[in-house]
Amino acid sequence: MKRKIVILGSTGSIGKNTFNLVKKDKKNFEIKLLSTNKNISEIIKQAKIFKVKNLIISDYSKYLLAKKKYKNLKINFHNSFSVIDKLFKKKEIFYSMMSLVGLDGLRPTLQLIRYSQNIGIVNKESLICGWTLIRKKLKKFKTI
Repeated sequence: MKRKIVILGSTGSIGKNTFNLVKKDKKNFEIKLLSTNKNISEIIKQAKIFKVKNLIISDYSKYLLAKKKYKNLKINFHNSFSVIDKLFKKKEIFYSMMSLVGLDGLRPTLQLIRYSQNIGIVNKESLICGWTLIRKKLKKFKTI
């Protein structure tokens, strides 16, 4: 059974490194969700490699462009991080990598804790500003 992975911020340096590590063992992993701010060409390449159907694009003009150009993919705008609650069941995700920039990463981090067995947070703003909330959720949902 393949382990399910989420990478938010998949087109940044940490997201790309995470993606490339998972790609080396592709037969054991399935990527369920990727996100980017503006780099639609990179996220589409990533989506094709793993046949990822769910993408979140934060920049509205890039979101509109991608939605028009790639009709076979389910592409959401960043305000649609609520889509996370529609996509997953409890503890379905083996690992979530949170590499979004700034406080934009706090809300999806808090959401993904509920669905993830393990979570990597490389976003200092979320940790500094939201550590109390993050710690409570980690305990409540027994996420590592």
